[in-house]
Amino acid sequence: MPLISIVLPIFNEEKNIPKLWEELQIVEKQIVKQSFGDGPSFECEYIFVNDGSKDNSLFELTKLFEENKGKVKVINFSRNYGHQIAVTAGQDRATGAAIIIMDTDLQDPPEICIDLISEWQKGFDIVYAQRSYYKSNWFKQLCGWTFYRILKSIASVDIPVDTGDFRLISKRVNNEMKKYGEKAKYLRGISSLVGFKQSCVKFCRNERFEGKAGYTFLKSLKLAIDGITGFSVFPLQFISILGTIFAGFAFIFGFFYIIYSLTTQNTTGGWASIMLTIIFMGGVQMIMLGLIGEYVGRIYVQSLDRPLYTIDKILEK
Repeated sequence: MPLISIVLPIFNEEKNIPKLWEELQIVEKQIVKQSFGDGPSFECEYIFVNDGSKDNSLFELTKLFEENKGKVKVINFSRNYGHQIAVTAGQDRATGAAIIIMDTDLQDPPEICIDLISEWQKGFDIVYAQRSYYKSNWFKQLCGWTFYRILKSIASVDIPVDTGDFRLISKRVNNEMKKYGEKAKYLRGISSLVGFKQSCVKFCRNERFEGKAGYTFLKSLKLAIDGITGFSVFPLQFISILGTIFAGFAFIFGFFYIIYSLTTQNTTGGWASIMLTIIFMGGVQMIMLGLIGEYVGRIYVQSLDRPLYTIDKILEK
């Protein structure tokens, strides 16, 4: 029976874990009973990665492990390392013929796993869940919509829009992804970079069942920066383009000002406009230096070659 590994990163989800497990067991029964085409049925393993939770998440996970030894694995980090690193640790421990990655706040409906497996059985190595609609505030929706389309237009690989980390990858894709040693992980980009046959399943994303979102605006912004700087050099090219535009504008403005001064014998005070120009250009330069700093920072962190994470303990049979 092919084994399906389900990787579940946990950060302060003590209230969601019991409900999540209940729904996963309902879905597992459907997976085990159902054969797709002439293929065999399935069994599942669950890999929970506790990413330095401050609540009783580890206690809830320990109970699950004690009640479901052989099916549940729990990886407990020594501190919080972030969502992408937690998913990476789960992928490192996964043994299945296919690995499903999903969030644990029930925004990713567990029943979609059946559709992901069905597409995998058709021969696709990567099946990503694409959001056709998700309940969120308008500002977050606008930011997400804008980011995915900017990234798609400038990235060096084709990264699908409106997709998070909720996806299925085959074992060979997982093995290939382990070869990519970035410290600033953007896993949905790496899975696209690997290649192989890909498909999508559309779904409607739910609201969180309980608690507050682990991805704050700043964390989402950092992930967006990792995605852009990890898969595109366009920001660096844009610096040169913008510099050329400003230099050209300055040359044209200066040329016409000289002609105006010579022909009219007039000069303009223009203190306010000069100060405004200086402040504006100074701001632009600082932004451009910040962009360069992001790339230099990635090089620095990568050169340190530190381990991605430290494990406090692992619960597995």
